[in-house]
Amino acid sequence: MKIFMRICLSLFVIFGVTAASQAADATKIIRADHYVRVTSTAPSMTGQTALIYVREVAAGAALPAKSPNNRVVLFVHGAGTPAEVSFDVPYSDYSWMAYLAKAGFDVFSADMTGYGRSTRPTVMNDPCNIQADFQKQFAPDLMPAPCAAPYTKPITTMGSDWDDISGVVDYLRALRGVDKVSLVGWSQGGPRTGGFAARHPEKVSRLVVLAPAYGREGPLEAPNPLPTNTAGYTTVQTEADFIANWDRQVGCPDQYEPTTKASVWAEMMASDPVGATWGKGVRRAPQVPSWGFNKAVVEKMTVPFLMVTGVHDKQALPERVHELYADLGSRDKVLIDLACSGHNAMWERNHLTLFQASLEWLDKGTYTGKTRGEFKAGATK
Repeated sequence: MKIFMRICLSLFVIFGVTAASQAADATKIIRADHYVRVTSTAPSMTGQTALIYVREVAAGAALPAKSPNNRVVLFVHGAGTPAEVSFDVPYSDYSWMAYLAKAGFDVFSADMTGYGRSTRPTVMNDPCNIQADFQKQFAPDLMPAPCAAPYTKPITTMGSDWDDISGVVDYLRALRGVDKVSLVGWSQGGPRTGGFAARHPEKVSRLVVLAPAYGREGPLEAPNPLPTNTAGYTTVQTEADFIANWDRQVGCPDQYEPTTKASVWAEMMASDPVGATWGKGVRRAPQVPSWGFNKAVVEKMTVPFLMVTGVHDKQALPERVHELYADLGSRDKVLIDLACSGHNAMWERNHLTLFQASLEWLDKGTYTGKTRGEFKAGATK
């Protein structure tokens, strides 16, 4: 797909104040905030400038100026939770980004347009553009009564997400002086990273995807015209919905620590200061039409691909992930069934098994020394 984007690499970088010492480890973790300026292809703001929020996590006394090839990693989030919350939650040892940084990688994450700390199209600020059932929770504070959505087109699309990723990847390649970066995705981050890698294998070293969303018979190209939705394309999630969705995927005792929920939700609200004021607080995200990540696409892929599925996942079903493995054309490919895990495996008790698998794959292109195969991993008791 042609990338209709102008990227400004002479960007401003806001360095974070965080330099935290990890428990039982003298290595310092440094965080920095970058904003990558792109010309948006999102339907709600085509041609306008969007700022894509990129968080950097590195180990040591200072940020690196250059990185060796195969040592730069970009994390891409799923359909609702922004990247810095998904992969850098400040609870115990649950930061996937910090784990890889301590192992010597220069690690970044990116929020797509409409998510987290990236540019939010203005239509997302209108509560009339969310579903009527949720609108009732906000009356009369934000509206006297439920109202019809004034904006009924997609806010962003899979195509505009790929363009955002392209802007960030090119920025990182220039910033760190590398030819390729590795990509790590979660959930809808599967078609985001996998779809991008299928179209730009020359820029991607390796792929790691947790719970990738996949449909063999999904559309190959964007619908023309794009669909409309009279209920609007802004989705919201309350804390109660967040917890209920997590709990329905628990299949083992002590699958996750209950205190993790509070840390994740607090970070979610910090990433969305507008949504935090709606009712008791919601996480807002655009509903994204998806295409271009089906059997016809993945069977031609060549990028080494590690995929992990939680055996209790009820959002990205394990059988769909097994289909992805079967369809994938990459010579080097590994699938791991992670025990006692759901869709949120990176916040659950087997998270370090997941992190270690990703580290070996990103470092060596292997899992337990092998470049291909299906495996089971993770503690079951």
